[in-house]
Amino acid sequence: MRTQVTRRARLLGSAGLGAVAVMAFAGAAVAQDAPPQDATQVEEVIVTGIRGSIESSIASKRENSSIVEVVTAEDIGKLPDVSIAESLARLPGLTAQRLDGRGQVISIRGLAPDFTTALLNGREQVSAGDNRGVEFDQYPSELLGSVVVYKTPDAALIGQGLAGTADLRTIRPLEYGRQAIALNARYEWNDYGALNSGTEDTGQRFSVSYIDQFMDDTLGVVLGYAHMTTPYQAERFNAWGYPNLDINDDRYGETVGGVRQPLPGYEEEAGALFIGGAKPYVQSSELVRDGYMATVEYRPNDRWRSTFDAFYSEFDNTQILRGIEFPLAWGGSAGACPGPIATCRPGPLLRPDATVEDGMIVAGTFDNVKGVVRNDGNRRTAELTSVGWNNEFQLDNNWEASFDLSYSKADRTDTVLETNAGTGRNIGGVLDTLSFVTTPEGTTFTSTLDYSDPTLILLTSSQGWGGGVYPQGIEGGQDGFINSPSIVDELSSIRGDFGRDYEEGPFSRFQFGFNVTSRDKELTLERYYLSLAANRADPLHNTSVPVPSQFLLEPTQLTYLGLGGMISYDPFALVESGIYDLLTPQDDNLLAFGWTVSEEVITAYWMADIDSTMFGLPLTGNMGFQVVHTDQSSDGTVASGNPATPQPITGGDDYAYILPSANLSFEVSDNLFVRVGAARELARPRMDQMRASINIDYNAGLANSPDINSSPWGGSGGNPNLRPWIANALDISVEKYFGRRGYVSLAGFYKDLESYIYDQQALTDFTGYPITGPQPLLRQGFISTPQNGEGGVIQGVEFAVSVPFDLFWEPLEGFGATFSASWTDSDIIPNPGSPSTPLPGLSEKVSNLTVYYERNGFQARVSNRYRSEFLGELSGVGTDRIQRMVDAESIVDAQIGYEFQSGPLEGLSLLAQANNLTDEQFKTFENNDPRRVIDYQQYGPTYLIGINYRY
Repeated sequence: MRTQVTRRARLLGSAGLGAVAVMAFAGAAVAQDAPPQDATQVEEVIVTGIRGSIESSIASKRENSSIVEVVTAEDIGKLPDVSIAESLARLPGLTAQRLDGRGQVISIRGLAPDFTTALLNGREQVSAGDNRGVEFDQYPSELLGSVVVYKTPDAALIGQGLAGTADLRTIRPLEYGRQAIALNARYEWNDYGALNSGTEDTGQRFSVSYIDQFMDDTLGVVLGYAHMTTPYQAERFNAWGYPNLDINDDRYGETVGGVRQPLPGYEEEAGALFIGGAKPYVQSSELVRDGYMATVEYRPNDRWRSTFDAFYSEFDNTQILRGIEFPLAWGGSAGACPGPIATCRPGPLLRPDATVEDGMIVAGTFDNVKGVVRNDGNRRTAELTSVGWNNEFQLDNNWEASFDLSYSKADRTDTVLETNAGTGRNIGGVLDTLSFVTTPEGTTFTSTLDYSDPTLILLTSSQGWGGGVYPQGIEGGQDGFINSPSIVDELSSIRGDFGRDYEEGPFSRFQFGFNVTSRDKELTLERYYLSLAANRADPLHNTSVPVPSQFLLEPTQLTYLGLGGMISYDPFALVESGIYDLLTPQDDNLLAFGWTVSEEVITAYWMADIDSTMFGLPLTGNMGFQVVHTDQSSDGTVASGNPATPQPITGGDDYAYILPSANLSFEVSDNLFVRVGAARELARPRMDQMRASINIDYNAGLANSPDINSSPWGGSGGNPNLRPWIANALDISVEKYFGRRGYVSLAGFYKDLESYIYDQQALTDFTGYPITGPQPLLRQGFISTPQNGEGGVIQGVEFAVSVPFDLFWEPLEGFGATFSASWTDSDIIPNPGSPSTPLPGLSEKVSNLTVYYERNGFQARVSNRYRSEFLGELSGVGTDRIQRMVDAESIVDAQIGYEFQSGPLEGLSLLAQANNLTDEQFKTFENNDPRRVIDYQQYGPTYLIGINYRY
């Protein structure tokens, strides 16, 4: 830390809030420990590093009228963590859900990411995801100065979320007030190395930032660029599920003297669970991201300031996944086969020497196993653009006005590719004998086949899945699949604000304004079934072909599964070679997948800032309200049958809500504050829930049924008439500050959700829809669609403390710690009469601890973040989203560094970081039974070394 006299705030906000924050920092930044200086000597202190970040964050939290949490850059281009999401996850009451080992989306106070709104310099942002939840890894942390998370809204906060609002902020060059150049570089590697053949195991990231002022400090510029190429690895186990053993199933146990003998330890009354099938992978990924940021600020006089912001990010993430899918309990039996094939192979047989413990088969051997060898690839490309232009006017000594124009767009395309191989098509080929052991970490196997032998493992449909369904005729089964959804999300807005200051009375300022937002989000989908081109000449489509030698790679090792090597090739290159025919599916589920959702939102607000006394105590804060009018619509497709007959469908609604809010802050004694926040809060439905598209199912086997509960008609879809979630919220926070160096707080919150969105079976008239087969007796049936229902309660308590240890004992100068813990509970009733269900993203217990040391240029920190189990949102079949319980996790990160503070190397710093030091697993399970592991993933520790230079 540099020792000079004046401390300057590093947290720079958006046009309106940024000025308030900087003024607050200046007032709180008088050097407490500095000796008196001669009036003719004026130096400047710049508090950087860990302590500088903490001090700026504390100052912003203290001076904000709302209850907020803040994370601030340690220096230009240097946030405390490698990603925005992981930095935010250390704040009280916040958690991150990991995707492929890295934090991506944020939950605030136990509510799912779709309940949180993300702003960039105060402007609402679109999402590259399927819904509203912003994927924070799109935003390079090196280009941000701070993030402010509003836990309580005020009337002037446009685009506020029901859980909270995260405002990502860049530096304002005129407020920064001096020239600066920062260069950062990192080298990165993963402890697992490259798990897949032909992939990378090292990466790098670098950034450059430039801040300057011109024309007598009336024109300021910030320019930034950040590049990242980062590999990440994963060892992934996935189970199909765990069926209950049927004692009458001929595939299990043995028959002695004509009498069926149960497996040892099996109790017929209780049953025995065992693995239904497995789809394990090793995954190697490479994420490439380039981010660009520019701010131009012009202030020719005290009456006008104009600021233009631009942000652009390119995102390319490529994953290679290789593994062997084993159908086991659900692996089929000697039944009829699809197509003209006359005979079938026997299904997997479980030997009678299996081991049963506590009602679950934990070890055994299957005969007649037919594995599906998978060389898969996922590729996501995304572009994110955000621009904004803000103008502030001082109309006279009391009146101010500002106008803001902004535009945000996300354009994302996914390619999810599956290619299949095996010993032969459908009933052909060699079968395996597979032993297994099931533990709370998943299942490991022992095989008798060599899956790395290119003469044994051929391109084919090993199980014959998908055969005989499609009019193009791939009777022998599909050889792979391509799923390619695309998202385009566009948002434009115009905002006007007017305010008047008052010198007398309880209110220091009145403010009112409007915001008009137009948003359109469209999901389109391309899907193809892969069929070997060699099958064209085979009427039975029974062909299997070797992998062409030019695509073969070294075998990928599956040792973590107990298996050896497996055949490996580049699946993208193989498809591009033309070895497959791409066949378009015609079933209703696929044709009714796409949709467009449009929203026009007009918000008007009024707010009064309070600066008064109550009960003899200083009182500050604000009170006001918003009137929010929404006009929403959706276009989609309704489809039924196979092949389906698609028809356009549209729908929509409009509505208005009044949202009052108040934030009061009492200074009950010196540096001791009691804050109270009350608000009516709103969150719009997920956009996939608002889709108009519907897919209709018709079961010809029930055509003669007169019972509506056994109707041949059914289906699922969205609801473009959905209304928002609405909650009444109350927050109380007690905060004690130790200057700007530390604080301790205890907060509680209560949210009464008036409504909740759930899936409901709605009676529907299907008259006019085409059918194949006999005419039904009924033309009515049920479609599952999202509906507005009764809500429930979410409540919690949050504790946080941040202190430097020299407050207690001077010899501990340089040491300090931050700690937070939250306890959250929910009682949500999505459907009257049904039991309560857990909220997606809600961990009842969350804690964060960071212990640090910083002195004389040396710095070190160790951090741990913990969250208890929660209901997570994951990728299901294709790109569908599913919900599943995720086990508790505890992540440990560390960082050490040194900054040269004098001499020719002044401004240069070195650092080393380690993330996920304990290699914490990501684990999901079914039916709240931790033994029934569905996903068990480990990502390995990641290490970075780097340098920073600031001039």
